[in-house]
Amino acid sequence: MSIDQFVTEIQNRKKNELAELDKKLNDKKSEIDAKKNSGVKELKENYANEAKTKAEREGARIVEAGKLEAKKILFDAINKNLDSTFDVIKKELDGYSKKPEYNQVLQKLVDYSKKVLAKELVVHCREEDKQFFKSGVKVGSTIQTLGGFIAEN
Repeated sequence: MSIDQFVTEIQNRKKNELAELDKKLNDKKSEIDAKKNSGVKELKENYANEAKTKAEREGARIVEAGKLEAKKILFDAINKNLDSTFDVIKKELDGYSKKPEYNQVLQKLVDYSKKVLAKELVVHCREEDKQFFKSGVKVGSTIQTLGGFIAEN
């Protein structure tokens, strides 16, 4: 074997080994690219699912906050309506206690209380109504009301 053949053989081996190394390199690159693409795809899916979940939670929170605010507005409106209604009732009752028929109603209530409870009653009433109660009725303490009385035996 001559030196030229030996050199040619070494060069051929070198070319073959380089070709094998290039093939291994390309295979590794393909494998790494596939892993990278798979990892990136998985991360994208995870982040998309997480973002979707967070968006759904935030949407639900916003909807519930809106419902709560609507209930608050409704209850405030109901309270205002009730306050207004109570004011009207108070005015009506206050006006009624100033009418002459109020004394007649009080007398009927006293007579009924005497029948049901006892002949001798203790009555708790407004300061303005104390002069109304007559015999058989003992006036007790004063109470803060728009009218009427509390009877006890």
